[in-house]
Amino acid sequence: MTEPFGLYIHVPFCATRCGYCDFNTYTPGELGSPRDLTGPYLDALDRELELAAARVGRPAETVFIGGGTPSLLGGRGLARILNTVRSTFGLAPGAEVTTESNPESTSPEYFAQLADAGYTRISLGMQSASPGVLQVLERAHTPGRAFDAAREARAADFEHVNLDMIYGTPTETDDNVRETLDRVLETGVDHVSAYSLIVEDGTRMARKVNKGILPAPDEDVLARRYEMISTTLEAEGFEWYEVSNWSKPGGECEHNRIYWVDGNWWGAGPGAHSHLGNERFFNVKHPSRYIDALGRGELPIKETETLTEADRHMEKIMLGLRLREGIPETWLDAHAAPALERFIGRGLLERAGERIRITKPGRLLADGIITDLLVAEET
Repeated sequence: MTEPFGLYIHVPFCATRCGYCDFNTYTPGELGSPRDLTGPYLDALDRELELAAARVGRPAETVFIGGGTPSLLGGRGLARILNTVRSTFGLAPGAEVTTESNPESTSPEYFAQLADAGYTRISLGMQSASPGVLQVLERAHTPGRAFDAAREARAADFEHVNLDMIYGTPTETDDNVRETLDRVLETGVDHVSAYSLIVEDGTRMARKVNKGILPAPDEDVLARRYEMISTTLEAEGFEWYEVSNWSKPGGECEHNRIYWVDGNWWGAGPGAHSHLGNERFFNVKHPSRYIDALGRGELPIKETETLTEADRHMEKIMLGLRLREGIPETWLDAHAAPALERFIGRGLLERAGERIRITKPGRLLADGIITDLLVAEET
């Protein structure tokens, strides 16, 4: 593998489940086990990392601990994971090491432990500064805690701190978004991720929308909120580098860039997905099955897919056009030329030398633009 390589580690535990969440996570009541699975999970994870490292044979350039709620493991648990990564894969010089954290399960002592362990980047789930929005999302943390946590992380000498934001929640107002952005900017963080709310089938929020208890997100409102977020952040020195991500110079998330440039990663933990060359595979989802498989000395892979050249081509365009630098125009075949020229004429795409980039108006329609280009290639 010559492409960049990262390691994603999934922590599948949450104290409570948010109403909009469809991630592979489990609360104590959902695990269906009379015992605490945290210790057995960490033991199994040690074994998966050992087996995976033997298969991959190269150090990790990035590590990202996601979830779930990794901070439920505490500073000691997260330090243990990183120590196992060092002793199995190893870390490349200057490796970026990120963990997600729920603001309510953090403290100054927690951040100090992570800094001592070698973590370089913190990503905090903020979502909103509005109590009403957090209530609709069924988020457990109090509105101000995310901002206090961001300041505590910076005080622990974390230069790179991200706040995650969700916009377009039913009942949310423009003033709610402005207040959230003001509070974000006060913390001095160098990265913001802002995602439009997606009502996923099977979630409590989806049931409320289907019953008419909550209105569905409005596309025009989502577009207006995105423009507000983008304009505000860019006026304060943040640069967009992916449709939903902004950073101060040098603050980009290198791990996520591996996904967007069609790099390679190993996903460890229950339900984690991996991509190595032309292979994509994912682990069994339930923690108990994951623990059992590794207890037998087996990698917990549930299913593997071999990607064709057409698959790789499609994904490179689909992901690459979301990035600020765009893609080489040569990646698009002649069939896509009419659609490309049409989007350039409408100001949604632009040429920058030999590359095609999405414009600010185009970011609002990125998924549709990419779909139309890919469809055009097939006709």
